[in-house]
Amino acid sequence: MDKRSSVLIKKYFEDKSTVNSDIESFNNFVDKELQLIIEENKEIEPTIIPHNVDEFKIKFDRIWLEKPTITEADGSKKNIYPVEARLRKITYAAPIFIEVSAHINGVQRELFTTQIGSLPVMLKSKYCHLRGINRDELIKHGEDPDDPGGYFIINGSEKVLIAVEDLAANRMMVEKTSIGVSEYVGKLFSEKGSFKIPHTFEKMKDGIFYLSFTRVKRMPIVVILKALGLTKDEEIVKFVSSKKQYNELMVNLYEFVDIKNEEDALDFIARKIGITQSKDIRVEKMQEIVDRYLLPHIGTDPKDRMMKAYNMCKYLNKFIVVSNNEVSRDDKDHYLNKRLKLSGDLLADLFRVNLKVLVGDLMYNFQRIVKRGKFPSIKVIIRDKLLTSRIYSSMATGSWVGARKGISQRIQRLNFLETVSHLQRVVSPLSSSQENFEARGLHPTHVGRLCPVETPEGTNIGLRKNLSLLAEISGDDSEEEVLKNLKTMGLEQVK
Repeated sequence: MDKRSSVLIKKYFEDKSTVNSDIESFNNFVDKELQLIIEENKEIEPTIIPHNVDEFKIKFDRIWLEKPTITEADGSKKNIYPVEARLRKITYAAPIFIEVSAHINGVQRELFTTQIGSLPVMLKSKYCHLRGINRDELIKHGEDPDDPGGYFIINGSEKVLIAVEDLAANRMMVEKTSIGVSEYVGKLFSEKGSFKIPHTFEKMKDGIFYLSFTRVKRMPIVVILKALGLTKDEEIVKFVSSKKQYNELMVNLYEFVDIKNEEDALDFIARKIGITQSKDIRVEKMQEIVDRYLLPHIGTDPKDRMMKAYNMCKYLNKFIVVSNNEVSRDDKDHYLNKRLKLSGDLLADLFRVNLKVLVGDLMYNFQRIVKRGKFPSIKVIIRDKLLTSRIYSSMATGSWVGARKGISQRIQRLNFLETVSHLQRVVSPLSSSQENFEARGLHPTHVGRLCPVETPEGTNIGLRKNLSLLAEISGDDSEEEVLKNLKTMGLEQVK
């Protein structure tokens, strides 16, 4: 290595850490994701309420995290540093506080701040006591000044959350299949909050394009477009492609020419999936399914239906041009089509699921006391230990939501390089018992992102990888900022 390279690399590591991306991911989770998860569960309406009350709502408002503390046996609270957590075999965690209010008939009854649990804190993150202190102070607090951080301390053990490699959500990929009735299949995972809905596009031998999502199996796409409000055949042709008319699309439009409006289209889908009530109820139920489960990443309100229709036309266009060999098929192993779930994303999944458990427990306790003829205070029935114990359990055992195992691992400390390697690990969710030859292979897009050498031998080869030393992972950007920049470059929004 020449002198200039060594100076540059040394300078890079003076300013940045190998685990910088993971630390930023955790900070983003606490600063932004926690509040977004609370917004998803903002209002709770118990089904059993006192007789003299018409409407009762529990609202979650602001949520925040403090720095790690510990409550001693005598009830006193004090700050805790990582070295003490290791020696005393306890968890290096910080309390999570939330503002809760109860509303009776639209009038606020009580407003209070309460602790809903404790969250393990990543070392060297924004909420860690070690953040921003110099080498001498780190040594004084019993820490290795060269330790990069980026891990957690659970019951005295150092645990690292392994980055999970997954296919990019909200991106349609068309591939050729060797089995099944459709030669080409388009797949899209629509992800928003707790929703991750798989959508499948197919073309049968009768020439009709079909879409499958949740309980709606193999439904003609033209009917779904009409159910979303795009009822004119001329508009469908225009939004699929304004430059070229496809004969395959004409066959589809001719087949369902009798369906003239949204109501008929919704009724057609409802009858096909086996909803047997009266027409009004069928249409209403179908509207709810379409709003909630069809492309939820675009929106879940009735006003988003037309935007869903435009996007559906875009996906249909891609399916047609790929199946006609006008453009090449998508490469699933290209890193453009992959996303890495870092510590912040994994903790967001865990917190989202366990908050729902806490809300369910809160509802159960409230309704049980109401049945006895009492009206409880909400402060009394929130069990903060429930959320804490479930998060600690997952981080201690490595068993994660979605039946994933081995997400949290005990950090390897045989030598410094092995520690850094473990903090940089990336795993694929694919089964190690299956062949998956292409997924295991080295792809040209791995250059500079993943180490081309470091992978184990045997069943896990190519499925367990490591990030390159200088690799950085960018976080999510807000859609508003991206749209704003695109509009300045000449993007015109569809009216």
